[in-house]
Amino acid sequence: MTKVKKLVLASLLLAMLIVVERLISIQTPILRVSFAYVPIMLSGMLLGPAWSTLVAVLGDLLGMLLFPKAAFFIGYTLSAALTGLVYGLFLYNAGTRKQFLLRLIISNLAVLVFISLGLTSLWIAITLRRAFWALLPPRILSAAIRFPIETGSMFALKVFLEKPLRKYLYDDAAGGGPEDSRAGG
Repeated sequence: MTKVKKLVLASLLLAMLIVVERLISIQTPILRVSFAYVPIMLSGMLLGPAWSTLVAVLGDLLGMLLFPKAAFFIGYTLSAALTGLVYGLFLYNAGTRKQFLLRLIISNLAVLVFISLGLTSLWIAITLRRAFWALLPPRILSAAIRFPIETGSMFALKVFLEKPLRKYLYDDAAGGGPEDSRAGG
């Protein structure tokens, strides 16, 4: 994939992340229900760890600037960066469908347990001045519900998007790249 295509795709996923996370989500002080995982996982799957980390961090920062819902806290940005990094490390060039599913399960468990339940719960406890352990029961329930939904939907999305992505993102000749002008014009 060319650098221009990566930049355009990252920009589209960033815009999608901001809209989904800030405008089309249900948020309480301790829980957020949204589809923000989709653009972050897609950026990890399609662009790799560096780009997915950048998309996640910019999504958090620009989302906070454009649509603030609470005071800024750097811990949430750190959680976003780690989430993008984990998905990028595990999902980029994941191989066969079976390998992708295994990597998806591992990465989603890592994000939900260590980042969402661990770090993000800690940041919530710090910013809201509540007991960390009191926050965990509803967040554990949320993670248990989210895990099969996020894993299943992302696997289905990968299977559904395999052919179009291969055709439009990785086949430069189909995208009207420089190879077309050399083909006998």
